[in-house]
Amino acid sequence: MPGLLRGVARTAAIAGTATAVSNRVSRRQGARWARQEEERYAQAPPEAPPAAAPAPASGASTIDQLKELAALKAEGVLTEDEFAAQKAKLLGT
Repeated sequence: MPGLLRGVARTAAIAGTATAVSNRVSRRQGARWARQEEERYAQAPPEAPPAAAPAPASGASTIDQLKELAALKAEGVLTEDEFAAQKAKLLGT
């Protein structure tokens, strides 16, 4: 009986140690992967600037074109400078 008890205790100690090691490895790998992801996002090239406003249709009136530009600016597609440049083109100034 003492041999059986010793075997059970030894097995429990080994299993507990294996579980602790496994958990530690998992945490370290998770931390390493998180750092790699952060580095990857930090090194990612900046987003390309939005494309210029599409050329207005020839049949659309100037007012309609200005409304479309204003809508694009309101949506955040155009910056203030891009809006001003397109507006100047439309108005011929």
